[in-house]
Amino acid sequence: MIATAPRVIPISPAVRRFEVTCGSCNLRELCLPQSLSADEMHRFERVVYARRRLKRGESLFAAGDAFKTVYAVRSGFFKTSIVDGEGREQVTGFSMSGELLGIEGIGTGTYNGSAFALEDSEVCALPYSLIEEMAAEVPALQRRMNTVLAREIVRDHGVMMLLGSMRAEQRLAAFLINLSKRFTARGYSPSDFNLRMTRDEIGSYLGLKLETVSRLFSRFQEEGLIEVQQKHVRIMDIPRLERLLATLH
Repeated sequence: MIATAPRVIPISPAVRRFEVTCGSCNLRELCLPQSLSADEMHRFERVVYARRRLKRGESLFAAGDAFKTVYAVRSGFFKTSIVDGEGREQVTGFSMSGELLGIEGIGTGTYNGSAFALEDSEVCALPYSLIEEMAAEVPALQRRMNTVLAREIVRDHGVMMLLGSMRAEQRLAAFLINLSKRFTARGYSPSDFNLRMTRDEIGSYLGLKLETVSRLFSRFQEEGLIEVQQKHVRIMDIPRLERLLATLH
């Protein structure tokens, strides 16, 4: 039998060899390796072979680029966006550590939108062809992929509900509560955090004008729901914010 050489995937200058294993990563329970056995984790670490650092404002991928890689956010914050026919940017999402970028390309073969770092960030590069090969042999990874894809579908539906049925106050309340829950899942404060995105980007995501977003932040502060100092936000009354989301008509 002739031994076949291991597959080699070119690494761009912006990507460097992976140094920290998945098993020792503090984001393991949020990322794809969740629920893998020790042996499966070792195999997966051969897929997660490279890491890429990006400066604030740098693009990770652009709309229309060929889909080859899924990216796991190791640190930092990203926005994804599309540009309409008139050249206006529409923000479609914000991603933080432990979340995946680019998976919408699985069905189309190209990235549907562009991803930009909102601060100095780092991602793990996961060649999708290698993930597919391993998922075919490791049911736990296939189930995890299905869970991640389902989560993205639910998130898309949530955005559609925001834009289609909620009033402006509800949209901002939902946005802040969502951030609170995501920070909590990562071991951070649920009520005290810095916004990496601008008011304009928040408005684009929520389907609101910049003036409306600014007015709502001021109103929430006047009503004692939050405290705001530039990009620093402190949620003073999470239950009240949740009631606002649940009862406003």
